[in-house]
Amino acid sequence: MALGAGVGLVVLLADQASKAWILSVVPGHGPIELLPVLDLTLVMNKGITFGLFNGDTSVSALLLVAVALVVVAALIVWMWRAESALVGAAIGAIAGGAVGNIIDRVRLGWVVDFIHAHIGAWQWYVFNVADAAIVCGVAALVLDGLWGRQEKRIAADPPAR
Repeated sequence: MALGAGVGLVVLLADQASKAWILSVVPGHGPIELLPVLDLTLVMNKGITFGLFNGDTSVSALLLVAVALVVVAALIVWMWRAESALVGAAIGAIAGGAVGNIIDRVRLGWVVDFIHAHIGAWQWYVFNVADAAIVCGVAALVLDGLWGRQEKRIAADPPAR
C-alpha cells in the first residue's frame, strides 16, 4: 500500500507540475516542436480518454468527475489488497493519474493535454503525464496478469524428477 500510495503521489505531483508549466509556457495552443516526432500542443480536453464523450455541459463534467472518483475509490481498495509490489505500484500510477485529471476537470472544467507524438502523417492523440501513467499502470497490470499466472502455475506444479 505504501509503495502504491508513493507512486500515486509522485505521478500526481509530476502531472500537476507539468500542466502548470505548460499553461504558463505554450502561447495560445502551440505547437512547440521539441523533436521531429514530438510537439507540445495545448489541448483543452473536455471528454475522457482520447477525447471520447467530449461534452460541454456542466452535467457531463460532473458525471465524469463522479465516475472517476468511484473508480479511484475502487483502485484504493484494490491497492490495499495488492499481493505484489508491481501491482501496488501500477494501481498507484493509475490512481495518481486519475486524480490528476479529476483536479483539472474540477479546477478548469477540462483536462490539460499537451504531449503530441507523431511520425510523418501518423499522429497519436495529445495526452499528458497522467494519461501516460494510467496507460503504463494498465500495461503493468496486464503483464503481471500474464506472467504472474504462469509463475503461480509453475510453482504449483513443479516439474517431475
